[in-house]
Amino acid sequence: MARKSKDNDSHAHHYKRELKHLQIALVKVQRHLIQHGHRVLVIFEGRDAAGKDGTIKRITEHLSPRDTRVVALGKPSDREQTQWYFQRFTPHLPAAGEFVLFNRSWYNRAGVERVMNFCSEEQTETFLQAVVPFEEMLVKAGLQLIKYYLDISRDEQKWRLKKRETDPLTQWKVSPIDEVALKRWDDYTEARDQMLQRTEHAAAPWIAVRADDKKAARLNVIRDLAQRIECPDRDKHLAVPDPQIVCPYQHLPKGFLEHLTRRSAA
Repeated sequence: MARKSKDNDSHAHHYKRELKHLQIALVKVQRHLIQHGHRVLVIFEGRDAAGKDGTIKRITEHLSPRDTRVVALGKPSDREQTQWYFQRFTPHLPAAGEFVLFNRSWYNRAGVERVMNFCSEEQTETFLQAVVPFEEMLVKAGLQLIKYYLDISRDEQKWRLKKRETDPLTQWKVSPIDEVALKRWDDYTEARDQMLQRTEHAAAPWIAVRADDKKAARLNVIRDLAQRIECPDRDKHLAVPDPQIVCPYQHLPKGFLEHLTRRSAA
């Protein structure tokens, strides 16, 4: 049975109008960022098919291509596997005036690499102990680090992964890992919760996004992002993000960390 669209013509028009308004706000923010030599790094993590690609596309669509970079690293080479884990990421960090977005990041080690046994438990633990000091060092050096985790329900992920297989425009995303993402949902959930809990820190807190509604998630991420980056002449009428969609991970509705809570109470 075909899935019915949630958007009627009025909703679609409102989305496009609001998206344009927010993208204009981002252009203004970036202009200030460039003029003052600020360095901004935004990390996007999340479940497979959570909407990272689409969100990043809407953020960067009208930004300066010279000063904006999207980094999506593939599988590490044999040589890179012998390096310090963070080494292959550091060349992509922003210089003065640059706005860089990581579509997945060093947090692969605490997520897909861990669940798929691409790294050992010892390597995962080493990462979890090292990543907070590493990020604190970056922030102390003047880099602004913003971290988003996009989360979706199991049913939504199943539907989106299935849609990839039949949509000729998204078939390039199909991966053998897709099927594993559903089969090992609970393993990914546990890895996610441990990662968020152990890598939360004041210099770069996690911002959780409930992304079952793609368009609402995109708009609210951009609202949040536009207000986090320093810009004295930002749009004062910019709406605040919906706290039911974008919030600190600890404030998510009951269920997100439910099994972790039960374990702590045991």
